[in-house]
Amino acid sequence: MKKTNLLLVSMALCISSAYAQEATTAAASAVAPAPVVERAKANTSNDRLLPAESAVNSTGQVTIKGKLVPYKATAGTQPVWDKDGKVIASLFYTYYQRSDVTNRDKRPLVISFNGGPGSASVWMHVAYTGPKMLNIDDEGYPVQPYGIRDNPHSILDVADIVYIDPVNTGFSRILDPKADRNQFFGVNADIAYLAEWLNTFVSRNSRWNSPKYLIGESYGTARVSGLAKELQNNHWMYLNGVILVSPTGLGIKRDGPVNDALSLPYYTASAWHHKVLPADLQKRDLNEVLEEVETFTLNEFIPALSKGGFIDPAQRKDMAAKVARYSGLSETTVLQHNLAVPTSYFWKDLLRTRGQTVGRLDSRYLGIDRMDAGSGPDYNAELTSWLHSFTPAINHYLRDVLKYKTDVKYNMFGPVHPWDNSNDRTGENLRLAMAENPYMRLLVQSGYYDGATTYFDAKYTMWQVDPSGKMRDRMEFKGYRSGHMMYLRSEDLVTSNEHIREFIKKATPASGQAAKY
Repeated sequence: MKKTNLLLVSMALCISSAYAQEATTAAASAVAPAPVVERAKANTSNDRLLPAESAVNSTGQVTIKGKLVPYKATAGTQPVWDKDGKVIASLFYTYYQRSDVTNRDKRPLVISFNGGPGSASVWMHVAYTGPKMLNIDDEGYPVQPYGIRDNPHSILDVADIVYIDPVNTGFSRILDPKADRNQFFGVNADIAYLAEWLNTFVSRNSRWNSPKYLIGESYGTARVSGLAKELQNNHWMYLNGVILVSPTGLGIKRDGPVNDALSLPYYTASAWHHKVLPADLQKRDLNEVLEEVETFTLNEFIPALSKGGFIDPAQRKDMAAKVARYSGLSETTVLQHNLAVPTSYFWKDLLRTRGQTVGRLDSRYLGIDRMDAGSGPDYNAELTSWLHSFTPAINHYLRDVLKYKTDVKYNMFGPVHPWDNSNDRTGENLRLAMAENPYMRLLVQSGYYDGATTYFDAKYTMWQVDPSGKMRDRMEFKGYRSGHMMYLRSEDLVTSNEHIREFIKKATPASGQAAKY
C-alpha cells in the first residue's frame, strides 16, 4: 500500500473505543463520581477536560447465540503518568465484564484499539465486538432514527472486552499543558505510553492471570503489533493472540513493483461487485476469480512491472490487456499509467461512465462528483456514510445510555499530528513476540472491497511477518465480501465474530498445557 494511502487510512479509520454507562443513578458507582458530574458542570469552554480518574458502572444483558449474557459495563478514565509519576493525560475506556462468571483467571480479556492515528475506539465498539451495535441496514448504511441496539453476535459470551481511546481521541485528553506532545504522537511513543497504561489497567482489574488478546483495526494494527512486543519485553505481560483487522503495512517494505501490483486483486473484487468484469469472469464466484488473479499477480504481473520501461512492447500490450480484463478498466487507461493504475484513479474511473465514484475504504459505497472528469473522487463516499451513523450513536450511547456526563466533545478524529512515523518496525516486533511466545497466535481479517488497506496487501503482510515460515501454523487469514469495516455488512458481522470466537478457543490452551516448542 502506498505511503500516502496509509496516511489517509490513518485519518479515516479506526475502531471502537468504549464509553459505556448504562445504569440508573442507584446502580451507578464510581471511583470518583462527583468529579465526573461536577467537573463537567464547572468547566468553561476553555477548560473542557475529564477528571484523570473516574468510573461509572452499570449493568446490562444481551442475548448472544440464543443465550442470555449478563454484563457489567464500566465507562471511565485512567491517568497517564510521566516518568516522574506526574499525571499528564487521561484516557477514556469502556470495560465490559460478563457478570455471571466467577473465575476471571480463565476468562479471556480482549483489549481493543482502532486506528487513524487519531481515531477513537468507536468503530469496533458499537459495530463489531461489543454488546451494542449501530442502528443500520444489513449492508451498513445509516437509517433513522439513529441509535444503538443489541448485538446478538458480540464476543462478550466468550471474552471480556475493554475499548480504549488514545490521547486526543474520543474523550481522552492531555491534562498537563506543558506535556511534550512527542511522547504521545508517534509510532513508538504511542506504543510505549499505552503499554504502561495497560499494565496499570490489568493490575487494577486483577487480570494478570487471564488469557489476553489484542485487537486493532487499520492503524490500530500497527499499534497492537508493537504492543505485543512492548508488553512482553518491558512489562513481562504475555499474550495469547493478536487480531489484525484491515491491517496497514506494519513497516514491512514493499516499494516499487510489489507495491504497485498488490492492489490488482482488490480492483478485481470491486469490479466484480459492480458487474463490470468480462462476462466469463462475472459469472464465476468471487473467490474463484480472486484465486486466479492472485496467481497472475504473483507469477506474471510483478515480474512484468519489474522490467519497467525495458519490458518488451508485445509483452507490455499483452500485460495491459490482462490487467484491464481483471480490473474493469480500459486497456488504454492501463497503458497510460504504465500498467500500474493508482488506487485513487481507480476509485474515480471504474464507474466514470455511470457518473459515479466508488468508496476508498469500501468500494460498495457510491459517490457523485462535481464533474466526471478528473483523477480522483471529490470525497470519500464510505466515510461520510459511516460518520453519518456512528457520530450520533456513540454520543447518545455514552452520554444518555451509559450516563457518562461531560461537556467534552467526543473526537471521532482528534488532533494528533504531526505523527512521527519513523522507525516503524511493528511487523518485525510482532514476529519476535510470536517467536518468543509459543502460545501467541495471529488472526488477520480483511474485506475484499477495502481499497485503502487492500486484502491482498494484508496477505502479503502476514506472509512477510514470518519469512521463515516456521510459525505459519499459528497464523490465519479470513476474507469477507465487504470493505475496511467488514462487520458493517450483516452477513459478515456474523462470520467475522465467529472467526474471533474460534480463534480465542484455539489460542486459549487447555489447563496445564505448557508453552514450548
